[in-house]
Amino acid sequence: MTGKHVLALSGGVGGAKLAAGLAATVSPQDLTLVVNTGDDFEHLGLTICPDIDSVAYALADLNDTSRGWGVKDESWQAMAMLRSLGEADWFNLGDRDLGTHIARSWRLRQGDSLSQITARLTRALGIAHAIVPMSDAPVRTQVGTAGGWLDFQRYFVKEQCRPVATGVRFSGALRAAPSPAFAAALESQDLGAIVICPSNPYLSVDPILSLPGVWEALRHRRVPVVAVSPLVGGASLKGPLGKLLAELGRPVSNASIADHYGDLLDHIIIDSADAADAGGLQERGLSVTVTPTVMCAAGDRERLARVALSAAGIETG
Repeated sequence: MTGKHVLALSGGVGGAKLAAGLAATVSPQDLTLVVNTGDDFEHLGLTICPDIDSVAYALADLNDTSRGWGVKDESWQAMAMLRSLGEADWFNLGDRDLGTHIARSWRLRQGDSLSQITARLTRALGIAHAIVPMSDAPVRTQVGTAGGWLDFQRYFVKEQCRPVATGVRFSGALRAAPSPAFAAALESQDLGAIVICPSNPYLSVDPILSLPGVWEALRHRRVPVVAVSPLVGGASLKGPLGKLLAELGRPVSNASIADHYGDLLDHIIIDSADAADAGGLQERGLSVTVTPTVMCAAGDRERLARVALSAAGIETG
C-alpha cells in the first residue's frame, strides 16, 4: 500500500512547466519538487541557481514564457551599467532577477543553507509548495570537450553549446548528499509516486541521480517511477539534448531516453508525434502513455500533470 505524496525531479524550462502543472494539481503537503543544482555557478560575486529560479518563477507566475528563462516584464539597466564598466556580460541578469541572486548570495554569506534560503525566497514569492535543491552542497555539471572540461554555464551560455561534447561529469557529487527535504521525501512512508519531469536526462536529471544513495533508493523504491520524455517528434524543443545525444553516439529517440534511465523507469510518457515509438518501448517492459506533451499554456501543464499522476496511480480531483 502506497501513499499519495509525489516526489518530482526537475530541471529548468520544460521541467519547470510540469512542476507548475503538478503544483496546480497536487496540494502543498503532498508534493516535493526537487530541483537540479548542477547548473549553479558563481558570477560577478553572486550565486546563481538557474533551475531553482526557473521553477520558482513558474510557480509564482513570474517566468518569461517567450524567452524561456528569467522574469517577465524585465529591465536590463544593471546589465547595461556592468557592460559599460567592462564587466563580463555573457550571462544576462535582469534587474528583477538580480534581486533574487543578491538575496540568495547575502543569505549564503550569513551561513544559511541553500535549502533554508530557497524555502525563504519561495515563501516570499507566495509559493506554498516545497521547492528544494537536490543538495545543499555544491555540485557542478561539467561538459567534456576537445579543449577540456567546461563548466556547464560556460558551455551552455557563453559557448552556445558549440563545442562537441565528449562526456558529462558532476564535480563534487560524491562529496555531496541529498538535501534534508529530498532525503525525507525518498524515505517517506506516504510516498506514492516519483515523476521525472521532461528535463534533459544528462544535464538536468543525472546530477540529481548522481548524489550518493539516490540511484539506489529509486531502484529499490516501492512506488512507480514515471518519466515524461523531453523529446517531441524525435527532437528536443529547447536546449542541447539532441546535439548531445548525437555527439555521445546515441540515437535522438525515446529509446535512448528509456535506455538511459534503465531499470529506474516503470512508465514513460511520450508525445503524440512519437506514437510509433510506443511498441518498441513496451517491448523493453515499460508501460507507455502517448499524449500531447508540449506545454504552451497553464491548461497544458495541468493536463500533462494529471496524465503523469494517473500513470503513477495517483488520483486527482
